[in-house]
This record gives sequence, structure tokens and C-alpha cells, in this order.
Amino acid sequence: MAFARLVELAFIGCAALGVYGFVTAAKDGETRRSCTSLCALQPAYAANNRLAPDFELPSINGGKVRLSSYRGKVVILNFWTKTCRPCLEEMPSIAALAKALKAHPDVALVTITTDEDAKDARDTLKSVLGGGEPPFEVLIDSESSVVRDKYGTKLFPETWFIDQRGVIRARFDGGRSWASPMIIDLAQSLSNPIQCRVAFDGGKARGAMASLCGESPEAI
Repeated sequence: MAFARLVELAFIGCAALGVYGFVTAAKDGETRRSCTSLCALQPAYAANNRLAPDFELPSINGGKVRLSSYRGKVVILNFWTKTCRPCLEEMPSIAALAKALKAHPDVALVTITTDEDAKDARDTLKSVLGGGEPPFEVLIDSESSVVRDKYGTKLFPETWFIDQRGVIRARFDGGRSWASPMIIDLAQSLSNPIQCRVAFDGGKARGAMASLCGESPEAI
């Protein structure tokens, strides 16, 4: 009886270890998947410890829009101005991303321009996008009270990813093509229960989780 009991306990122990190993492996695999888009896109900055400064700005469509009104959604926030050539070059891909996001109501795309007024911004976008209204929200910050004073942006374009709790998760400096499924993957990953804990600073993955991006851990 004692031997049989030992065999039973050993079996239970092995089963428990097997389940633990399976759960651990599954969680590790999910963690790696949550970091795939972030690692591939290599933002200038990524972390999980800064609340995005709230603001309220006028929209080119009339009325005012407050950032915190998007709470519960992931926000892709793009800063641009008409005198910035890379801003205008990436604008068609911003428009393509906006159209793709119509199938993802949990993600909002908002742009802020430091141009003079709504007419100025609308005329610029019509010339760049081939006419018609932009398929994304456009806010006016003519005095740079938000772009420069709250977010510290001096060079354009800059694009920020803010999660559904209002926390800044990533920042991309400079122009790029935004018409990529990887961009949507990154936005959606910010709402996943298992989130990527890789930090980026100066465009390099750093910290204990940097190895998930194929890089050696570096202190931030």
C-alpha cells in the first residue's frame, strides 16, 4: 500500500510539473508574440510608465476634442506641420492606416498640426491626399501648446502610441510608411492581457526583456 501510494504521488507530481511546464511555455510563447510588432518596428522610445498629458484642441470639423475622451481605446497620435516634407510624404500612408482602422473600432487615429487654422490644414491635406476630406481626426495646435509644451516635440513628424488607460507605450520619430498590418498589430497588442515588457530607448531594445527582440539586455 505504501509503495502504491508513493507511485500515485509521483504520478501526480509529474503531471503537475507537466501542466506547469505547458502553461509556462504557452505564456512565454504569448509574451514573445506580443512583442513581435514592437521589436520589428523599433520605436525610438517604448515603456509603460508615463501617462500621456491630457489636452483639448479644436478640430477642423468644428468643436473641440479632448484626448481623455478616447479612454478605453488605443490612440495613435501623429504630430505634423505643412512645412515638414517627411510629414507630407507619410500622410498618404496615414490615410491608408485610417481606412484600415475602420475595422478596428478599439483603435483611434488622431493627428495634430501646428498650422495656423482649420482652412490651412484642410487645404494642405487636400493637396497631399488628392482632394476630399481626410479620413482621420485633425486637431489644430497653432501655438504648439500641446505638441511642443506638453509633449516636447520639436522635430516632425512624431507618432505616439497611447494605450487604453492613457499610458504612453511607444514613440516613433521621423516619417515612415504606416500602411502595414504590423502597425495595427502593435496597436492591438497594447490591449492584450499579456503585454510586451520590452523597453526601447534611443531606438534600441533595453532592459531584462531585450532578448525578446534578439538583443542583449542593456540597462536603461
